[in-house]
Amino acid sequence: MSFDLVEALIRTQSLRVAPPGTVFWYTSGTIGPYYIDTHFLFGGRHAATELLDFIEREKSHGPAFAVELGRRVGARYAGDPVYRSVIDLLAEVLAAVQAGPALVSGGERRDWFFSAALAARLELPHLLLYKDRTWCAVAPDGSPLPPTALGGARVAHVADLVTEASSYLRSWIPAVSEAGGKMVFSLNVVDRGQGGLAAIEAAGVPARALVRVDSELFDRLLAVKAIDPAQHAMLTAYLADPRAAMRAFLLDHPQFLRDALASRDAKTASRAQILIRENPYGLDLYTLGLS
Repeated sequence: MSFDLVEALIRTQSLRVAPPGTVFWYTSGTIGPYYIDTHFLFGGRHAATELLDFIEREKSHGPAFAVELGRRVGARYAGDPVYRSVIDLLAEVLAAVQAGPALVSGGERRDWFFSAALAARLELPHLLLYKDRTWCAVAPDGSPLPPTALGGARVAHVADLVTEASSYLRSWIPAVSEAGGKMVFSLNVVDRGQGGLAAIEAAGVPARALVRVDSELFDRLLAVKAIDPAQHAMLTAYLADPRAAMRAFLLDHPQFLRDALASRDAKTASRAQILIRENPYGLDLYTLGLS
């Protein structure tokens, strides 16, 4: 039986759709009807959070960190059929790339959930890229690679999620180039369908994703009863025009924003305050009693 990545996203709660009458808060202070935590494919929320905590604690330790990261994702690959299937699917796509890469890269932090395991699966060096454009690389046996290792090397970058590709353009592509390599392929687990793949290709890097957030995906979710018709309608409206859809939601549910502003959860309250301050939906805050 073939592996169903969409089903895996649902089962691991990597993809969540807001219940009718509510939406999710995003870091930017905007809102939306779905949330994607692709790294939850690493054994679910608990296992993924543990690995992310480890990454945050140890990422500054260079090659030693890279080796321990490789050990941890290797253990998960050996024991978790879902995670193993995701990595194998990525490997299948990358193996078909003409004149394949010499290294597999991933960007700080969630990309490393997938790039480390894929590098090991393909027996290629793993290149860890940091947001400040520094990097470290380890060979398949765990030995550190010297600064000259990237001279002319072909690099395939693996990401958990691509939205508008700002991290690619700001950090990942320049970091590889500055180190002397060349990014020849971009492989993403999920594409949010917000122009990221086109932006990467415009920068001269062929790009692909295993799953794209689009109407076909939403229809599939409805067909398997992962969502109901009201949720499907909200998702479809958001896909067509995110700003208009979320403006309409806030006008129809003014209490949602009031509750968020008064929330005891500091993260929620902070994001609501950003929305009020920046007003990305062009709301008449006075009429809504929020000014």
